[in-house]
Amino acid sequence: MSISINMTKAKEIHRKHVREVRTPLLASLDTDFQRALETSSDTTAIVSKKKALRDAPANTAIDAASTPDELKASWDTTVLGTTPYKS
Repeated sequence: MSISINMTKAKEIHRKHVREVRTPLLASLDTDFQRALETSSDTTAIVSKKKALRDAPANTAIDAASTPDELKASWDTTVLGTTPYKS
């Protein structure tokens, strides 16, 4: 008997990890945003980063993944930082 992976469930778990990782990142950016407002600094970059974090669970690469390795590869390190998956 071979072991199979339920990719639907794996994608749900992956998205849960994305949401867990982005929560403190968004909180930090909220602080940066408030500081920028207080000093009348440009907030464009902060807003862009926050949008990328909010959009991370909807990454099309997650839906397109058909194997666990493809799902792991869908972790966007430019937005979320270091992957939680071991190689």
